[in-house]
Amino acid sequence: DVAIDEETEVLLHKSMRKVTTDIDQLGFNTAISQLMVLSKHLEGMKEPPREACEKLALMVSPFAPHLGEECWSVLGHSESLAGHAWVEWDEAKCVDATVTMAVQVNGKVRAKISLAPDAAEDDARAL
Repeated sequence: DVAIDEETEVLLHKSMRKVTTDIDQLGFNTAISQLMVLSKHLEGMKEPPREACEKLALMVSPFAPHLGEECWSVLGHSESLAGHAWVEWDEAKCVDATVTMAVQVNGKVRAKISLAPDAAEDDARAL
């Protein structure tokens, strides 16, 4: 089993939060879109982490139960995922390390800068 890297872990937790929130708000199209983002990320990996694949199968199941069950089975589970608990995310892993700010001159974007989300206004202006 492959250990989950930081980038994948952050994307997984953000995806779990977004899909859960979108389902609660009946935003099914945006939930599916986030599942596609996560799926493409995992597809690009040489060997995707099992944890991420299992959570993806659980999140797919409300939209395509047959696909979720098949993925669950391929991952080595003999029981159905229908009775399995829904995914839970860590809010601390959903916080961005940096934010991007646009720099405008006369109403036109001239540059973009990245800084910590809690950076002081003076620090932002200095960049």
